[in-house]
Amino acid sequence: MPGKNYTLQYVEIIQRHHKRTPYASNTFFKEDVPWSCDGAGATFGSISPNGPGSSVSPVQWRGYIDQQNPWTTSVGPGFAGSSCQFPQITSQGLEDSITHGSDLRAVYASRLGLGPTFEPTKAIIRVTNNVITSQVASGLVAGLFPLSKSHDVAVLIQSSTIDSLEPTYSCNAASKLLSDYTTGSSGELWKDHLAQAAPLYSRLDNISGIATLDTAGWHSSLDHYYDNLSAKQCHGKTLPCNLNDTSECVTQKDANTVYRLGNWEYSYRFRDAPASAEYSSLRYGAWVLELKSHLQNNINGTSNVAHDGSVSALLGFLQIDQMVWPGMGSEIVFELYSSADQPNEHFIRVLWGGQPMKTSTPLGLLDMIPVTIFFDCK
Repeated sequence: MPGKNYTLQYVEIIQRHHKRTPYASNTFFKEDVPWSCDGAGATFGSISPNGPGSSVSPVQWRGYIDQQNPWTTSVGPGFAGSSCQFPQITSQGLEDSITHGSDLRAVYASRLGLGPTFEPTKAIIRVTNNVITSQVASGLVAGLFPLSKSHDVAVLIQSSTIDSLEPTYSCNAASKLLSDYTTGSSGELWKDHLAQAAPLYSRLDNISGIATLDTAGWHSSLDHYYDNLSAKQCHGKTLPCNLNDTSECVTQKDANTVYRLGNWEYSYRFRDAPASAEYSSLRYGAWVLELKSHLQNNINGTSNVAHDGSVSALLGFLQIDQMVWPGMGSEIVFELYSSADQPNEHFIRVLWGGQPMKTSTPLGLLDMIPVTIFFDCK
């Protein structure tokens, strides 16, 4: 911890969302386990500043299928009869979000002068255009500002065309770099990794029913299988079995291999490939420019709810010493301090896993680094 001569001035946090259902693109054509979200799920609505529209009821989505819809059979049933959205934050994920907010309150509320209700002059919460980040924000607010009313909290969101928190805008230079060192001309290591994973893919495909010549990305990385299996195991569900032979199931050994190789892929993509630092800078540089401005303006507190790709790109940008696939709810914390001994200088501490982040840059451990040096480091 910083010495008593340091005063915490500002905190900015970027975190991955909490537990969710898998993305629809990561589900098998037909799943062998049920997944119900009855009574749980996202709420939606609109509100006016005054008048009748100021006290409307939010509505909750509940997934369903009508067999009279002729398009029903054009896609796989996935989790048959499910009332979930894919993805959506689950009840467990919402509870984790509330706990996360409570933990942040315990650490920072008294040090930053945060009251029990949300005050937009003291704190900012930002989400992406993916609704699951807003679902997490609702729980985060409940824990961080326990006396706030739901309609009193306005979170910030950028247009999807320019959103720096979850970049989806076109960047040809970044796309070309990533393509080159994965499946392109400089991707020998990546392609060798996929070739060595062929026996694993064969076992998984035989159970899932994914075609060997699939063109939806199941065999260009282990991302799809990683999301499918980890989402199930995070919610206490069994690993999948072959629908035609229920004795043939994904083993825990194979699941662990998927997780291990998936971590290698993220580390290679965002940290270990020779061009990964440049890729991460191109991919997430706009958000870092915003962070720099926030630190310079010395606001009181900001929280950003984002995704694994957002956190990973930032870890790559910072050149973390040991890269991992960011887990649900994982966060990077930027703390800004002033010093009674050096009134003209501010210092930054970057936390990962609750500890100062170790990097392979000349800065080494990001613990009380002068802000001017932090942003000038090459």
